[in-house]
Amino acid sequence: MIFVTVGAQMHFDRLIRTVDSWAHERGRRDVFAQVGPSEYTARSIETSRFLDPVAFRARAREAHALVAHAGMGTIITALELGKPLLVFPRDVARRETRNDHQVATARHFADSGRVLAAFDEAELRRLLDELESFRPGVAIGRRASEKLLARIRAYVES
Repeated sequence: MIFVTVGAQMHFDRLIRTVDSWAHERGRRDVFAQVGPSEYTARSIETSRFLDPVAFRARAREAHALVAHAGMGTIITALELGKPLLVFPRDVARRETRNDHQVATARHFADSGRVLAAFDEAELRRLLDELESFRPGVAIGRRASEKLLARIRAYVES
């Protein structure tokens, strides 16, 4: 199953429309999307407006791969679970967000080889075809390293 999420704050119909169209053309019936307060009605993918944190993590855990806006919560979850992740950042020019922080986030994680990143619908469709064969590397831990925590404590205490 491919799990698609737009996050909890707002809809991201451009992402959902593109994935829905791709799934329809490929005959994929194994795509589930958390769509937020969207008015778009998908024809080929199962959707839910919102998921509580437990249901979100369960969907992410059972998924073969994830597709999402470039939100840090989803990126960290995918990296913790060692799941392939394709991010599609919201675009400020389309009024999908307040600034382009997601573009910078997507570029950073894609440049590190941890995620795939698409910056337009054509690239998103192409990378959807490659997603399940993408290997993100070693999963990260749920906690920061003890070395990092010690450095932060030392800094705060000084």
